[in-house]
This record gives sequence, structure tokens and C-alpha cells, in this order.
Amino acid sequence: MNNTKKNRMMNQVIGISLSVAIAFSGNMLITPHTAHAASQYSMSTASNVIETGKQFVGVRYQFGAKSGRTDAFDCSSFTQYVFKQNGINIPRSSRQQAGAGTFVPKDQLQPGDLVFSDTNRDGVINHVSIYMGDGKLLHTYRVGIGVTISDFQGSTWDRTYVTARRVISDNGQASVAAPQPVTVPSKPAVDSPLPSKRTNLDRQPDSDNQQGEH
Repeated sequence: MNNTKKNRMMNQVIGISLSVAIAFSGNMLITPHTAHAASQYSMSTASNVIETGKQFVGVRYQFGAKSGRTDAFDCSSFTQYVFKQNGINIPRSSRQQAGAGTFVPKDQLQPGDLVFSDTNRDGVINHVSIYMGDGKLLHTYRVGIGVTISDFQGSTWDRTYVTARRVISDNGQASVAAPQPVTVPSKPAVDSPLPSKRTNLDRQPDSDNQQGEH
């Protein structure tokens, strides 16, 4: 009789232990999978944004182009449009866009992140680009160039880099909050030396009245 009771108790202990082990293993499996799925969704949204933008390569640049217009863009009307086509609404001007989403360190840029520059070096953000990955930017600037793909490292936009923002969350949805003011550093970063002479891009109109910019 005693042996029977001992066996029953032993079986119960084993059963409880197995249940706990299975539950724990299940959680260990579900969490990485969920995180991976969210990451994949975010990457998919970023890819869609970039592909949308690439469709307009060659479209002419126009300072102050009206929002929603697709036969001409300035830098921020371009970013606003391609993100909107993928269900993400961001503000109109580059200065406003620089306060949307979440901050991203320069060395942690991912495809779909917004990159902001002060090409006039006057303390005012006046240019926004979309980071494509592999050191490339998708953006528009200057009459005669328009929507194009540029190298980031060592470029004007790198040398006058101010900040970067992520407006695509891990679940692929918009992570745009109310824009926050962004302070442009008074001096460039140590690893971003300025050229001795201003470039043609720097001579673009420096007005940014939320109607258009570089």
C-alpha cells in the first residue's frame, strides 16, 4: 500500500515538473519568434518605403513643391509622400520631421531611417534623406538633379549631419509622436570635418518656412 502511494506521489511530482519544463520551453521559443517576426515586419515596411521612393528617381527638384505633388519634389515633400503611401504620416518640413519618431545614433542607422543635415551650416536643419542601407541615401536636391541615390559616407550630408530619426516601429507601424524641437550643434562632430569651401548644394536657398527646403 505504501509503495502504491509513493508511486502515485512520484508520478505527480514528475508530471508537475514536466508541465513546468514544457511551459518554460514554450515561452523561450515564442519570445524570439515574436521578436523576429516584428523585426521582419519592420524591414518589410522599410523596403516598401524605399521601393516607393525609387520609383521617382529622376523626378525633378523644386524648392517649395506642394505636398502630394509627384511631378516635382523638394526633400521633405518627397519623404512625406513616400512614407504616406505606406501608411505613415510625418510632418511637412525637414525641421518638423527631425522631431518625429525616435532618435537613432548615426552608427545604428537602418533602412527606412530619416537622416537630417544642415547643409547651410547655419544651425538650421534644411535637408532630409532616407537611409537605404549599405551607405546609400535616397533623396532629392538641386535643380537639374532631382530624386537620386547618393553615397552617404564623406558626402555633404554626412559632413553636415545633425541627427537621424526612426519613424517605423518594430511592428512596422508608424512610431511618429508629436514633433520635438531639435537643436543643431554649434560645431560639427569631430569625425565630420567641414570642407574649406562651400559647395553648390550649400548655396541653395536657406529659407525653410515649412513650404519647402533643399
